[in-house]
Amino acid sequence: MAEFLTVALVCAKALAAPDCSRDTALDVFVAPAPSPITCMMQGETLAARSGLLDRATNYLKVGCERRRTAGLVPSGPVVANAP
Repeated sequence: MAEFLTVALVCAKALAAPDCSRDTALDVFVAPAPSPITCMMQGETLAARSGLLDRATNYLKVGCERRRTAGLVPSGPVVANAP
C-alpha cells in the first residue's frame, strides 16, 4: 500500500492560496503515491487528465499527505448497550 496520498486541489483564482483547502476547492483529486517525489509529480497529471483545470479562472494546488490508517482491532472491550 502506498504511504502517501497526492491531493490536487482546483481552486478559484479569487481564492487566496493559503485559503485553498479540501473544503474550499472547486474540485479535489486524491490518488495513492509510493513516495513524496511521485506524489508531487502526479498532482499535475491528475488535474490535466480531468480537463477541469482552466488557468484563466482557477489554479492548481498540489500537496502530499501521509496515509492515515485506522486500527482494525479495538483497544478495549466492546460493550453493546442493548435494551
